[in-house]
Amino acid sequence: MHELGLVFHVIDDVTDIGKENHLTEVSSVTLQIGEVSTIVPDLITDVWQWAVDRTELMKGCALKVERIPAVTYCEDCKKTYPTVEYGKTCPYCGSGHTYLVQGNEFAIKEIEAC
Repeated sequence: MHELGLVFHVIDDVTDIGKENHLTEVSSVTLQIGEVSTIVPDLITDVWQWAVDRTELMKGCALKVERIPAVTYCEDCKKTYPTVEYGKTCPYCGSGHTYLVQGNEFAIKEIEAC
């Protein structure tokens, strides 16, 4: 389960930001997770509270997750389409000359602090 490692990475990043900005408490963190990122939001949520409660700065910190839909671009017909529904083959022209333009992200979007 790499989600636990990702949570520890986020905690480290938020802790560094907290030190730089002289924060005393972080009340929530918003993560953006792409639909095809291989990260399971439920698993992140499951380990989040356990991990943050072991820190001074983030004890009790809430986790908010925003899913970013996967979108693919077709180089032949220049259209975008939902990746999960249609995969690599363009539903408009049948081309396989496509690439993912969004949906693989994992980022800290927002930190609410005191």
